[in-house]
Amino acid sequence: MQEMQIIRWQETSAPQESTLRTRMQQEGLSPHSWSNGPGDTYAVHSHTYEKVLYCVRGSIRFDMPGSGDSVDLTPGDCLILAAHTPHSAVVGTRGVTCIEAAR
Repeated sequence: MQEMQIIRWQETSAPQESTLRTRMQQEGLSPHSWSNGPGDTYAVHSHTYEKVLYCVRGSIRFDMPGSGDSVDLTPGDCLILAAHTPHSAVVGTRGVTCIEAAR
């Protein structure tokens, strides 16, 4: 499996958190939501599980220092991050709300 997979939001209407939560639950996931203010950062870290994350509102940039890859997520975009993948994050200028689950 690749370290990072991005699924861009293709629908014309903005995503609703309830819709994204339902999608995740239909995949057998147990999502939770979280929010951060503009410019908040997460230092490089990794998880023991595969992380499935949707951006609900605002934006966030994920950086993968090992590969040099970066990705900016906006509402509806999904990031699937393989277990043990080092990453950091920076919240966009309008803050962010995400919904995520372990798989």
